Amino acid sequence: MAGNYSSGLRTSKHQLMNCQPLVLSPRRCPMSRTRPVNCIIPPYILDKLLESEDREVRQAALDTLLTTARLRGERAVRASFAGAAATAGNGRRTIFDCEQGVSLPNAVLVRPEDGPQCTDPALNQAFDGLGLTRDFYQEVFRRNSIDDRGMRLDGYVHFDVQFNNAFWDGRQMVFGDGDGKEFSNLTGSLDVIAHELTHGVTENTSEFEYHNQSGALNESMSDVFGSLVKQWSKKQTAEDADWLIGADVWTPGIAGDALRSMKAPGQAYNNPQFGKDPQPDRMSKFMPLPDTPRGDNGGVHYNSGIPNKAFFLAAVGIGGFAWEAAGNIWYESLKASSKDATFQEFADTTFQKAGELFGTGSPEQSAVLAAWQGVEIHISGVPAGLARARSLPVNGNGGVGRQDGMAALSRQIGELNAKVTGLAKEMAALKGAK
Repeated sequence: MAGNYSSGLRTSKHQLMNCQPLVLSPRRCPMSRTRPVNCIIPPYILDKLLESEDREVRQAALDTLLTTARLRGERAVRASFAGAAATAGNGRRTIFDCEQGVSLPNAVLVRPEDGPQCTDPALNQAFDGLGLTRDFYQEVFRRNSIDDRGMRLDGYVHFDVQFNNAFWDGRQMVFGDGDGKEFSNLTGSLDVIAHELTHGVTENTSEFEYHNQSGALNESMSDVFGSLVKQWSKKQTAEDADWLIGADVWTPGIAGDALRSMKAPGQAYNNPQFGKDPQPDRMSKFMPLPDTPRGDNGGVHYNSGIPNKAFFLAAVGIGGFAWEAAGNIWYESLKASSKDATFQEFADTTFQKAGELFGTGSPEQSAVLAAWQGVEIHISGVPAGLARARSLPVNGNGGVGRQDGMAALSRQIGELNAKVTGLAKEMAALKGAK
């Protein structure tokens, strides 16, 4: 059962302002260990809100930071109990109304899987978003809910007062209403809902550790599949998609911006309130931040822009519906990756999986190779200039463009693929021997 987030926690002003994990009472948590509460809004956004000239915006940001700090403590309490996974239920949805409280057990059940629509649009948006995400994973990847074992999908709406966030806590989805100025109700964005639920998918596959490069991969997986759920629901091709995350709920008074852009990391927004989007789009701009809460756990929300851009490049390079080829490559790579994978290791895995799924030297594998080179990550054992042997990538309809250099490229990749596979096996053996 979810506990009351305010009980059993001791805070200090220093901890709250620095967003550090709270000290837990030994009575409550004798074997506590810190695990992340995966929130859609990066800490640097909330920091900016604290500088707002609008007193209400500042207060909402501060309250959100304080509540998030308490949530970290509650997440550590959950982690100390064995068998804490949510009950299996064939992915059945249940929506609760927190009525602006913070105690999940006191929330009111408003819509079960078989129940009628609510009069409150936010409750229906949460219900629909959970269902679309569940159906996407089932129909595209044959995955049985978030944990692949029929995990129930519980959503809690109207959490707290003007709470500027939505989060997955390992068992359920929780949505704030936003402050009404910088954020609207967080249930209003399908990619936000799918982003958060995908943290649950990652927890049940690679378990990417939530810090440094593995943490940035964790965030990137949520952006990738969050965007794919939105594209799938709209039947959009890679070329037609906007590749934006959170555009529907972020700064409702400013058109065309978003929390993040997978197509153009670093260009999602640029305004006086928040400044310029800080995400890097290539390794030469990688941000080596401290592995602390104030350092965004080593820059997980910043540096995720690099693998995000790689996925975008792979998707448009292949063309057509991004979930069909690029999505399958990334999904299989997610399942095959270790919890402490680096960008280099994940890139090598996607190249290998592309070859297994579509053939060595295939247009899909070539597009993956070119995509990672586009963010300055070179597949191990493959010459840096190899992807340029082809004059054009796969065209927008999913077929091959001009064939200049294509045969030579395929032969070269074929010769190198065995070498790459061998290197991957050697690296895995070395890791296992540690």
